[in-house]
Amino acid sequence: MPIAEIISVGTELLFGEIVDSNAAFLTRELGARGVTLHRKTVVGDNLDRLRAAIELALGRADLLLLGGGLGPTDDDLTREAIAAALNETPQEDGAQLSHLRGLFEARGRVMPDTNRKQAWLIPSAEALPNPVGTAPGWFVRTTWQGQPRLIAALPGPPREMRRMWAEQVLPRLPLPSAALEHVTIHTQGIGESLIAERLGHLTRQANPSVATYARLTGVDVRVAASASTPEDARERLTPVLTEVRALLREWTWGEDDQTLAGTVQAALAGRTLGVIEAGSAGVLCTLLAEQPGFLDAAVTQDHRRLITLGLTPVTLQGDGLVSEAGARELAAGAREHLGADLGLAVVVSTGGEQAGRAHVALSDGAQVAVAGVNWPGDPAQLRERAAVAALALAARTLPGWTA
Repeated sequence: MPIAEIISVGTELLFGEIVDSNAAFLTRELGARGVTLHRKTVVGDNLDRLRAAIELALGRADLLLLGGGLGPTDDDLTREAIAAALNETPQEDGAQLSHLRGLFEARGRVMPDTNRKQAWLIPSAEALPNPVGTAPGWFVRTTWQGQPRLIAALPGPPREMRRMWAEQVLPRLPLPSAALEHVTIHTQGIGESLIAERLGHLTRQANPSVATYARLTGVDVRVAASASTPEDARERLTPVLTEVRALLREWTWGEDDQTLAGTVQAALAGRTLGVIEAGSAGVLCTLLAEQPGFLDAAVTQDHRRLITLGLTPVTLQGDGLVSEAGARELAAGAREHLGADLGLAVVVSTGGEQAGRAHVALSDGAQVAVAGVNWPGDPAQLRERAAVAALALAARTLPGWTA
């Protein structure tokens, strides 16, 4: 399989002022087409460092993708760096220059001279049209140390980059005759190290591969297999996927594009869900906001308001708000006072001696499911984790509570 590298260009990326979503997109695109990505690099707007990064990548990769640095200003240096690495001299391309001038004239403007560099080409490059921006890309066919190499230089704005990738770069790539099949299993309530221990040798094999990723909603486990055809890849994937599913069944809530909130919605089976949050600042309601079965919510830490919603003074004075008893009473209150079929409550402490402690409860009027958790973290993390714990409780419990 061909080997690829990605170089993201821009000081703003290097300093974290902009999140590099382009590299993440290209990574997924390459993997889906059987191209092996070995490295991703971020380089600031410095000609020498960018040239050196290109030369290094050409020595070890068949395909080099560069994102950004194609603008008209002095700190847009991708063209210059590619030309310097290949020892080629850029020249203005008449057709590209006319096209650029036309873009400005169509808007009643005169093209600044600084934009002329966007019409540059080197002998080994062809221009890639950019229908939604002024920066053409480059597609370079060259050799490096006697080996054929491909370079694609793409614009930085994601909308421009993605369209150019799909319409201009992909049709030019000699993609391998290989297929990649993969399934991502979503888990909650078990740590990444425990999953790795439970999966054992499966995480150390290459094809199919089994990898774990920590997410806000828990730990994802990605099982992937490659082969010459999709059918062969699926055949190779199936036995390992079946084993992973069996080993993690107790903690699994969904796969692939499923969301935790969507899983809860499906499990409601037409029933409505009322929510009361105390301490989580509406994070649970935000996660559920797009779900049609989500009826109503109360987000408050005011004790007087919570008492009107079902929290008893006895519990407040005895066990305290952040307690299993408090969560139980508020789950019942969410159902009764908000007029829902089921009630879901979360109570969490984000400061003081109890910081990190949370309780969640789900009630249908006849039965109650509860869970308690305790984590370290800053207040934002604690609110998110408490809300996710509430969704996870609902996702695990509702399938057994028939409508």
